[in-house]
Amino acid sequence: MEVIEITAGTVEQAIEKAEAQLGLSRDQFKVEVIREGRSGILGVGGREAVIRVSSTTLPEEDVVSRVTEILDTLLGLMGVQGKVQVLSDESPLALNIEGDDLGILIGRRGQTVVALEYVTKLIVVQRLKAWLPLTIDVGGYKKHRRDSLQKLALYLAEQVKSRRRAVPMEPMPADERRIIHLALADHPDVTTQSIGERENRKVVILPREG
Repeated sequence: MEVIEITAGTVEQAIEKAEAQLGLSRDQFKVEVIREGRSGILGVGGREAVIRVSSTTLPEEDVVSRVTEILDTLLGLMGVQGKVQVLSDESPLALNIEGDDLGILIGRRGQTVVALEYVTKLIVVQRLKAWLPLTIDVGGYKKHRRDSLQKLALYLAEQVKSRRRAVPMEPMPADERRIIHLALADHPDVTTQSIGERENRKVVILPREG
């Protein structure tokens, strides 16, 4: 088992940070809370939360070719012509699908590619008997979206800093909310939190106390 420690403003933010770093969802790794976070009073006595996360390590075999084969098979079953590229064979394994007219693989707000990634992970765990941290992109969509969200997060952080007033963002899926939390995790003047339920859950950027 691989064990890592994650630090963030709150336990929830630390867990979301761990999900992004490991490429796993919350129910796929064990969390031990080492220290609860607290904001303090007027900037005094505050401290960050620390969690310890345990995840399954990669099996000692050629997982890259196995995963590529699985993804190629799924594309064939979907009737989609696309070429699977390996962007990184380290943890998490990063794959990108290139081709023409791949909008069907992206879906509305990237929901289809997220579902494809999840299904691929389910098949991989059945074949390799271990959860494999991996990410799947389509034509660089997720990278472009991530870059855009990071820039938006930094822009809104400056607005919050200057106006000293919280700014809510539009509802986003969990993986996009994690991008915002991570982008501002170490920001000295603002903090973030998720509010709302299900499809209405969104990130709020707030002034950091003190």
